[in-house]
Amino acid sequence: MMQDLREKTKIIMIIVALAFVGLMVFEWGMDISGRSAGMQTGELGRVNGQSISYQAYSAAYQELYNQARAQAGGELTAEQIRQLEDAAFNQVVNDILIQQEMERRQLGVTDEEIRQAALWNPHPQLMQNELFMTDGQFDIQKWQQFLTGPTANEQMLLQLEAYYRSIIPREKLLRQVTAGMYISDAELWQLWKDRNETVTADYVALNVAKLVPGDVEVTDAEIRAYYERNRDSFRRPATARFTIAMLSKIPTAEDTAASLQRAQAVRQEILDGADFAAVAQRESADPGTRDRGGDLGQFTRGQMTEVFDEAAFSLPIGELSEPILSPFGYHLIRVEEREGDTARARHILIPIEPTEAALDRLYARADSLETLAEQVGVQRAARATNAIVRQSVLVSAEQSLVPGIGSTLEAIEWAEEESAAEDGETVSPLFETPQAFYVVEREAFTPAGQMSLQEATPEIRRRLIQEKKRAQAREIGSQIVAEVRGGKTLEAAASERGLEVQSIGPVTRLSPNPAFGQANAAVGAAFGTPVGQVSDVVETPAGLFIVRPTERTEADPEEFQKQKGSLRMLVQLQQGQQEIARFVQSLREEAEIVDNREEVLRRTVAS
Repeated sequence: MMQDLREKTKIIMIIVALAFVGLMVFEWGMDISGRSAGMQTGELGRVNGQSISYQAYSAAYQELYNQARAQAGGELTAEQIRQLEDAAFNQVVNDILIQQEMERRQLGVTDEEIRQAALWNPHPQLMQNELFMTDGQFDIQKWQQFLTGPTANEQMLLQLEAYYRSIIPREKLLRQVTAGMYISDAELWQLWKDRNETVTADYVALNVAKLVPGDVEVTDAEIRAYYERNRDSFRRPATARFTIAMLSKIPTAEDTAASLQRAQAVRQEILDGADFAAVAQRESADPGTRDRGGDLGQFTRGQMTEVFDEAAFSLPIGELSEPILSPFGYHLIRVEEREGDTARARHILIPIEPTEAALDRLYARADSLETLAEQVGVQRAARATNAIVRQSVLVSAEQSLVPGIGSTLEAIEWAEEESAAEDGETVSPLFETPQAFYVVEREAFTPAGQMSLQEATPEIRRRLIQEKKRAQAREIGSQIVAEVRGGKTLEAAASERGLEVQSIGPVTRLSPNPAFGQANAAVGAAFGTPVGQVSDVVETPAGLFIVRPTERTEADPEEFQKQKGSLRMLVQLQQGQQEIARFVQSLREEAEIVDNREEVLRRTVAS
């Protein structure tokens, strides 16, 4: 029973991570369908006839918003907020579907199941509480003593009971959904080999441009036939051409100096006797460690960024570092303990961000940019506000990124709406991304649709030329292979054609491979061709290759036997995640889902 409950703990944690639990939090004031004493603000939609309440949606949104804002370290853009709104709605829908499925299957929970789960499966948040820690690790005995002792108040016990009454039926549903999963020892052994066997190899990359220089003829008939065979690949995304004026939000040298000065002041405060943990809780911008007083826990050499790693494994124990600059900002580091390549440390992160005065100036310029752009146009407004101007910037729904700005999807959507209106605006309102404020002037807009043969011809011609040149390069590669198998060295055969032999490895089948890519024909050839011999010409998305393995290491069967249990568990968990995703998607496909958010939220704002 105890072992089974520990296994349940692992599975339940995964359910939580996959949002299989949905909106379960300790401070529930209602259930997911909105049946509560609280005031209802409107029905945002329905799932198979069941109401989606504004409160449930709001709770999900607020939780996601807080997480996203902590990760971003500041305010979110309108586009990011819209994505969170959709994610919150989908989360509520998924949770209702799961609840409905549990009711259909009549999955319940007994009092004894709740008691056992409470003893052996604490809520994940409670497992981070220092009250239940021993030497930095969660201590199940401390938790059980607390739970069965007089200090556990009635309100907390009721909250725990509500939590387990919700989560245990979900765990039962999970078991039913994933009951058919099985992985054989043979599959595990292959996975073990893929991860642990290595190969070192020589290879020749067949440079198409060098092997097949010059033009290749492509006829109109070939272009037309290609277009007809591949019409679906010539769907045009919504495309816009803009004049853009932007104000960068990237911190300046002045901001960097201010952050360093602040880090030095915080350091001096600690040197003067302030408690490190208390200062970290007040000052640190690292949401993952701030609430723990900056405690990073144990980590190994190479796990942190290079500059942080260097400091953590060179600072004297207990000594407070000078401000150390990393891509995240300035760190104040104090190593608590260290042994070999393992250390435990605390840190305070002071981010490099605009000063309050700089932000005030930037927001004032952004307001002026928006106002002036409406009055005198984008280019004149940019000159007046010292904004950067870029003309004839082509963006689409599929390629919306602009250097210095990031995604311009908001501007593309605005252009689509305005171009469809009879008297549509040509100058946009102010948009904001994490990198910049910007306004656009619409030069042109093309809605999404099927590209004509004429529009598609340049791309088709390029593809056909590439295909024909690659076919010729493949023939030349086959000649090289024949020559090498006939006695010529690979080096000589390659050199005669202006190519060179390069080396790679050792690599596994699954490790990132800068030459071939990952898990493709070239990798297979490296493992499948006898050592010292050359492969046939193999094709990957990265190009054409001839491969000559020079050394291989085999997987260790004895070590596999030692690790087989943990490997099986890992694979089963991964398969479980995939099966859950498929299961929830199937519920959504069969469900009747009504989304009234736009109407209800507009009415709420208007009132």
